[in-house]
Amino acid sequence: MTIPSPLIFVPRKVTADVDFAPHLKSIITRHYNESAESYTDELALLNRSRQDALRGSAGSDVTGRDLLYKYFGQLELLELRFPELRVPFPWNDAFTHVKISQLSLAYEKASVIFNIGATLSSLAASSPRSSPEGLKRAYNSFRMASGMFTYINDNFLHAPSTDLSREVVKVLVGLMGAQATEVFIETMAPGAKGAGLKSKLCMQASSHYAGIVEEVKEWVNKSVFIREWSLLIQSKAKYFASLAQYYRSLADAGASKYGDALARLGLAETLAKESSRLAGLFASSFSTSSTSTSLAPDAPVSLVELTKAHLTLVSEARTAAQKDNDLVYNDVVPSEASLPVVEKGKDIAEPIPIHDVYAAADVQKIVGPDLFSRLVPLSVHESASMYSEEKAKLVRAEAERADLADGELIAALEYMGLPASLDRFRSGTAGQDGLTDPGAEVRGWADEIRREEQNGRLDDMMSRLAASRDRASKDLGKIGQDLEVEQRECELMRVRYGHLWDQSPSASLTRSYRQDLKSHRESLEQAAGSDAQAQRLWDEIRGDVDAMRDPSGQHLERLFVEAVGSGTSAGPSLLDSDFGEDEDEDIKKRVSSISDALARLSKVKKERIDLLKDLKERVQSDDISHLLILNRKGSASVEPTLFATELEKFRPHQTRIAATIHHQQQSLTEISGDFKALSESKKAREMQGQWGDAERRRKDLVQRLHRARSAYGEVREGVTRGVQFYQDLADLVDGLGAQVNSYLTSRDAERNQLASSAAVQQRLEAPRSPPATTLDRRMDSMSLGGGAVSLAVALRPTGPTTRAVTVPEPTDERAGPLYPTHTLLNNNTTPLLLLLSLSYSYGAPPPPTQPQQQPYYNQYGQQQGPPPPPPPPQGYRPAY
Repeated sequence: MTIPSPLIFVPRKVTADVDFAPHLKSIITRHYNESAESYTDELALLNRSRQDALRGSAGSDVTGRDLLYKYFGQLELLELRFPELRVPFPWNDAFTHVKISQLSLAYEKASVIFNIGATLSSLAASSPRSSPEGLKRAYNSFRMASGMFTYINDNFLHAPSTDLSREVVKVLVGLMGAQATEVFIETMAPGAKGAGLKSKLCMQASSHYAGIVEEVKEWVNKSVFIREWSLLIQSKAKYFASLAQYYRSLADAGASKYGDALARLGLAETLAKESSRLAGLFASSFSTSSTSTSLAPDAPVSLVELTKAHLTLVSEARTAAQKDNDLVYNDVVPSEASLPVVEKGKDIAEPIPIHDVYAAADVQKIVGPDLFSRLVPLSVHESASMYSEEKAKLVRAEAERADLADGELIAALEYMGLPASLDRFRSGTAGQDGLTDPGAEVRGWADEIRREEQNGRLDDMMSRLAASRDRASKDLGKIGQDLEVEQRECELMRVRYGHLWDQSPSASLTRSYRQDLKSHRESLEQAAGSDAQAQRLWDEIRGDVDAMRDPSGQHLERLFVEAVGSGTSAGPSLLDSDFGEDEDEDIKKRVSSISDALARLSKVKKERIDLLKDLKERVQSDDISHLLILNRKGSASVEPTLFATELEKFRPHQTRIAATIHHQQQSLTEISGDFKALSESKKAREMQGQWGDAERRRKDLVQRLHRARSAYGEVREGVTRGVQFYQDLADLVDGLGAQVNSYLTSRDAERNQLASSAAVQQRLEAPRSPPATTLDRRMDSMSLGGGAVSLAVALRPTGPTTRAVTVPEPTDERAGPLYPTHTLLNNNTTPLLLLLSLSYSYGAPPPPTQPQQQPYYNQYGQQQGPPPPPPPPQGYRPAY
C-alpha cells in the first residue's frame, strides 16, 4: 500500500499534582519504625517522577513513554511495601473529561497504565511507516498498547471512570490489535506474490475492525467516543474485507480458478465502494478541534485517497478479468454466497503482556533502582513474583481439568437425552400433555395478530378492497360510455347537416382522455390480479389465523391437542404397564438406578465447582512475602524448596477435585449401561416412537403457524397498500371524470349553437315550395334515400300579417339541441307551405373546435389541446 492509512491514537488522562511525602512518612514511622526524615530525598524523587510522567513535561512520545515506564515501575515497588497507602489521586476521564479522585493506589496504577497505552498508541500512529524501522516500531507499539489495556481489564475491577470500564477498555484492546495487524500488512510488498497469505491477513484485519464496530457506535451515542472513530473503523472494516477478496482473487487466478477470481473481484468492488462512501462521510464530518487528541489533521485526505485508489485498482482488475474470462477462459462465475470463506489464519497481533514489556533489559534500566530499597529488598519482590506464577500454573491446571470433566458430563447426558428421556419413561404417553401447550413463542404470534386485528380486521379490509375496485371499474365504465355517446351525437349531427356541420370530430379531442382511461383500466386489471393473489393466500391461512386471533385462546390450544393426537390421552406409564412381571421389575430398577446416578452426578459437579472456587480464593489471598523476607539471606536453592512446601497446602483441593472426576466417570459408566438396557426393551422403543411422533407433529404445527403468521403480515401489508392504491386511483378517476364532464358540457353547448345555425342555413338554402294544391301529393311521393334528407317546414298563420316557420325537432333526443322558431312577415293571410330540401355528402371535416379550456403546449411550443391528467398509479404488488 503506497498511501499510509490514518491511525487512531488514544487520548491521555489528565491529572493534578499529588504529594506522597506526608502519607508515606506516616507509614514509615508507624510500620517500619524508621525515621521518615531519612527518606526525604526518595520522597522528592517519587513526587518528581510523577510530575515528569503525568504533567506533560515529557517532551516527545518516546520520552513520555520512558518516564511513564519508570513511574509505573516505582508504583509497583511502592505498592509491595506500602499496600495500605491512601492518597487522593485526581484524574480526568480521557473521553468525558470528568474529574474523579480516589484514595486507592490501584486507581493510580490503572490510570498510569492507561496513559502508557495511550502514549504507545500515539507513538505508533505518528511513527513514519515509509521505512521498515518505522513499521516495526508502530507494529510493536500497538501490540504493547493492547497488552497494557488488557492488563487493566484483567487486574482492575469496579472502574470508577468510563475510560477504565471493562467495555471501553475492551474496545481499545480490539482497536490496537486491528491497527497492529494493519501495520503488519503494510510491511508486505504489494503484488500477487504471497496473495493467499495477504488475503488471510487482510481478512484478519477486517475481522478485528468489524468486531468493534457496534461497540464503538454505542459509545459514540453515549458521547464517549467521537463520531469520526466510528466512521473510520467502519470504512477500514470494508476496505480490508475488499482487499482480502482482491488478494484471494489473485490467488484463485494463479490457480486457474478464473470464475472464482472474477466473482471475488465483484465482491471486492462492492466492498470498496462502501469503504469509499464511508471515507467520504468521515472526511465531511471531520473536525480538527474534536479530533486533535486522537487523529492526525490529514486523516480525512489520506483515507479518501486510499479508498479511492483501491476502488480504482479493483474496478480495473475486475474489468480486465471479465474481458479475459469472456474471450479466453469462459469459466463459470459462481455466486458470491457460494464462494469459500477467506480464512483469517493465526492472529499476528496478539497483545504483548505488560510482564514481557517490563522484563526487557532496556525497560528495567529505565525503571532504575528501587527508591525505597532500604525498606524491603527488591529480591523479595522478585521471588514473590516467581511464586505467584507457580500458583497461577496450579490454578490453571486444575481449572482445565474441571472444564474438561464438565464438558464430558454435558456431552454424555446430551447424547442419552437425560434427564428428559427418563421423564418419558416415568410418565408414559400421559406425559405428552406438556406438548399440548402452545408455548410462549406461539402465544406471542397470536398476541401480535390480535393487536393488529384491533386496528382493523383483515376481512373488513379485504371487503373494502373489493368495494373500491368495483367502484373504480364502474366509474371508468361510465366515463368511457359518456365519451362514446358524445362521439355518436357529433357524428349524427354531421350526417344530418352535411357540409353545414363544422364541429371538430371527437376522436382527436378525446385521445388523451381515452389513453388515460386505458391506462387506468390496465392498472385496475393488474391490481385485481394482486387482489386475487392476496385472497388466495388469505384463504390458505385463514383457518390458522382464526385460531391464533381467538381472544380466548381455546381454539389455539385445541389445535395443539389435535396435533399431538392420541398421545395426550391418559395412557399408562411404562412403570405401570402390565407386560411381564420380570420385565416390569427390571425397568423400574433401571429407572431408579439412573435417577440415583443423576442425583450423584449433580452433587459431584457442585462439589467440584465449590472446590475450584475455594482454591482460587485461597491462591489469591496467599502471600509469602514475610517468608521471603525471612529467607532472603539464604542461598538461591532455598526458594524452590520453599515454593514447593508452600504449594503443598493446596494439595487437598487438588486431591478432592481429582476424586470428583473419578466418581463422575464411574457414575456415567453406570448410567450408560442402564440406559442402553432400558432403551432396548420392546415397550421402551414403542414409547420412544410415540413421543417422537408427537414431538414431530407438534413441530410441524408450530412451523405451520409460523408460516401463517408470516403470511398474515404479508397479506395485511399488501392489502393496506392495495387500499391506498385504490384511494389514489379513485382520486385520479374523479379528476378524469371532472375533465371529461367539463369537455362534454362545452361540446354540448357548441353543438347546440352549431345546430341552430345549421338549421337556419339549411332552411335559407332550400328551393321555394310548389303550389299548395300539390303539396300533399309531393309529400306522399317524397322518399329519403341516397344520403339525402328532406325537411318539411309548415307555415302556420300566427296573426293577420305574421307567419311562423317551425323547424321540426330531431327524432333522436340526443342527436341535437332544440331548434328556435323563426318568424316570416307576409302580406298574404293565406297559409303557405314551404318545402326545404337539403342534400349533402361526407367530406373533409372542418378544423376541430377546441373545448373551452386552457390550451396545452408540447415541448416544442406547439398547441396540443387539453392538458393531459396526471398518470395513473402503478398496480400494487403484495409481498407474497
